[in-house]
Amino acid sequence: MSSDGFTTCLWFDGQAEEAAAHYVSIFKNSRLGRVTHYPEGAPLPAGTVLTVEFVANGQRFLALNGGPQYKFTEAISFQVFCADQDEVDHYWNKLTEDGGEPGPCGWLKDRFGVSWQVIPTRLMEMISDPDPQRASRANAAMMAMGKLDIAALEKAYAGE
Repeated sequence: MSSDGFTTCLWFDGQAEEAAAHYVSIFKNSRLGRVTHYPEGAPLPAGTVLTVEFVANGQRFLALNGGPQYKFTEAISFQVFCADQDEVDHYWNKLTEDGGEPGPCGWLKDRFGVSWQVIPTRLMEMISDPDPQRASRANAAMMAMGKLDIAALEKAYAGE
């Protein structure tokens, strides 16, 4: 890992390797990196995975097996901007599989409890439209959805 920029540390309870492999399998421009292990006398048994460095979608992460003390909340989420409905469907399906939980307005929790927002880039254009009525219609449509549907958002935006 480089000292440039930021690395996001994600705290897991024994699932660091599984989570890192899962995220690397979903996103392009991803790879696994160095794995470290707890030494003798540490809080967990010697040899247990301590950290897994990985890159997902070009972003650096460190998965840490820290124990059960801390849990993920919706207070922090990762935004995945998508060019089209195929990308929205891909990321939504992959991140909710095997125990993930769909949420409202394009939000979801993956099987590890990490919150994500799967957002079509077109939505950002719609809700920032200088015409407040068009922006409001797109926003109202988004608020009524789980997984975001670009065609339905476009219809609402157009006033259809």
